[in-house]
Amino acid sequence: MSMLQFFIAVDVTVVNIALPSIGADLGVGGHSLTWVVVGYTITGGGLLMLGGRISDLLGRRRTLLVGTTLFGAASLLAGLAPSFPVLVAARLVQGAGEAIALPAAMATIVLMFPEGPRRSRALSVWAAVASCGLVLGFALSGIITAHLGWRWIFLVSVPFILAVVVAALVFGQADRPTSRERARLDLLGALLLTACPLLFTYGVVEAGEPGTSPWAGLAALVAAVLAAAGFVRVESRSPDPLVPLAFLANGPRVRANLTTALLSGALSTSFLLFTFYLQDRLEIGPLGAGLMMLPLAVALIAASVLVPRLLGRWGARVCVLAGLGAAAGAMTVIALVAVLGAGAAWLLPAMLLIAAGMGFGLVGLQYIAVSGTTEEDAGIASGVQRAADQLGGASGVAVYVGIGFAPAVHAGDPFLTAALLAIAGLAVGAVVISRSSATTEVRPQAE
Repeated sequence: MSMLQFFIAVDVTVVNIALPSIGADLGVGGHSLTWVVVGYTITGGGLLMLGGRISDLLGRRRTLLVGTTLFGAASLLAGLAPSFPVLVAARLVQGAGEAIALPAAMATIVLMFPEGPRRSRALSVWAAVASCGLVLGFALSGIITAHLGWRWIFLVSVPFILAVVVAALVFGQADRPTSRERARLDLLGALLLTACPLLFTYGVVEAGEPGTSPWAGLAALVAAVLAAAGFVRVESRSPDPLVPLAFLANGPRVRANLTTALLSGALSTSFLLFTFYLQDRLEIGPLGAGLMMLPLAVALIAASVLVPRLLGRWGARVCVLAGLGAAAGAMTVIALVAVLGAGAAWLLPAMLLIAAGMGFGLVGLQYIAVSGTTEEDAGIASGVQRAADQLGGASGVAVYVGIGFAPAVHAGDPFLTAALLAIAGLAVGAVVISRSSATTEVRPQAE
């Protein structure tokens, strides 16, 4: 299960360093390359809650096998993709495989180990593997792209995914009949939740494509709004909705998830800006760019150790505001470095600030988003928070990078434009989360 989690986490970041090589090989521009990143995270985030419901209704092992097989097959297709549209389609299917497999994998771990030290140890391993996957994705991407080519960032995971399938068949417990006979899958709700950000991303990218009609992009944006309205309507009438409307009546949770989306959008954008600046502006190869990202990886590990202790002293809301401020500072540094044409070493402060933004901001928002939950809605709260993280990151990249690197939209410096848009989003997030009352926060005890 941890091996599956590792490669799912790796696939979130491993493509960043390889993007310039993918664009050069397939003849695709910078703003269109955002599809390789956002296609995976949109389908993964949009279908995540449906994947959890499928696991509950159809059985964990069966769902795990379907999702893992889908993820592995899509990885193989991505590595062999003859064209950019096929690569994007493969990334969309990878995201769907993640959404189906990941909830079943985590549920399998929870139920295999009894409550107490054994379960805590298992979940600690699970969380540590996920963090390592996100961090090592940068370095692995540079090494693999430089020595084997970008296609192997996808192909290398295929034999390991096959090993997960075999292990699930051999060691996984047989599924038992579900007791939730009257529950139904909210397929239409999941489809609309996924279609909305996909259409939104297409509209933004299409609007920035030189020489294209603006009507296609406008039609996609209108369709995205209609999908969002349709999702709200479907959820209000569904007997088993993905997101009960009563959940949306909790102001602190809604504000926390909205801020999560805005912060994740800025953080995901920063990863791409680092990659494009190092390889396109400074002409550093993929191996060098991957190694240049190692300070960010080390800082993320340090933040994961430090933040839980400070949360107990400062409280979640203060940590969130600190994280938003750190992310805004990082974007300011990126903009200055790009405008001045500075060397790679000047990006180090931005990397450290991004690590602080992720550590303080996202962890603090998780505490607020699940505060006051019960056994009945804890799963929904966690699923919505995770979806806000992924969908917010994908939508942020679509808007900030899509507009910043689209010559048809503006003629300014793309790094400056993308950074300023991200800072504006972070400012909105700070205003939104500031309205949360301190009494709604979960204030963990200091160790």
